[in-house]
Amino acid sequence: MPKPLIGVTTYLDPAKWGVWELPAALLPEAYPRLVQAAGGIAAMLPPDAPSLAADVVARLDGLVVAGGADVDPSRYGADRDPRTGPEAAERDAWELALIQAALATSTPLLGICRGMQLLNVALGGTLLQHLDGHTGGVGVFGTHTVKPVPGTRYASLVGEATAVPTYHHQAVDRLGDGLTPSAHAEDGTVEAVELAGVRWALGVQWHPEMGDDLRVMEGLVAASS
Repeated sequence: MPKPLIGVTTYLDPAKWGVWELPAALLPEAYPRLVQAAGGIAAMLPPDAPSLAADVVARLDGLVVAGGADVDPSRYGADRDPRTGPEAAERDAWELALIQAALATSTPLLGICRGMQLLNVALGGTLLQHLDGHTGGVGVFGTHTVKPVPGTRYASLVGEATAVPTYHHQAVDRLGDGLTPSAHAEDGTVEAVELAGVRWALGVQWHPEMGDDLRVMEGLVAASS
C-alpha cells in the first residue's frame, strides 16, 4: 500500500542561507520528520490563492496545519490585544480555506498550535489572546502535562496524562461549532479539540514535532491511509 501523502502548511518569512537573504516558504524540519516517522510522505504547502484550496486538498490524503504566527483577531471579531503578534494575513486566508476544504471532504486534518486555533476560528470560535506559563521563555519550548478526556478520539490515541512540548501564548476561548475538548492542561486550558461528523479532525495546542511521541501523527497517517 502506498504511503499517504500528507500536506503540511508553511511559514512565509524572510530567511538567510549562504549568500542569500530572501522571502522564503519555511517549515521547521521537525514537521516533515514527524510525518515521515509516522509512516507518511510530507509535502510542503506554501500560501497560495484561497480559491485553489479545494484543488490542493483533493490531491492530498491528509493535512497538517502547522504552528506559527498569531491568528488575526479580526478573523474572530475581536480587537487586537497589545500582546498579540503581527498578522500573517496571507497564511490566515490560505490555511482557513484549506481547513474548510478538508472538512468539506472529510480529509483527515491535524492542527498543531496555531493550526488548532485556526480550526476553532474556522468553526466560529474565538481565542484567548494571551496567557502565561505555556512556554519555556522566549524562543524556548516549555513542557507541561496534558490530560485526555475519556471517550474522545485523542484519548483513544493517548490514554494517559503526558508531558508535552509547548510554546504558545494564545488558546481556545469559545469553542467553535461542533468541537469537543479532548485534553486539558493542569490549569484548565483546552489543549486538544476534535470534531465529530467527519472522518478525522483533531487539533492539539502543543508541538508533537518537538517530542518523540508519534501517536497523534500516527493517528492522522492511519486515517489518511
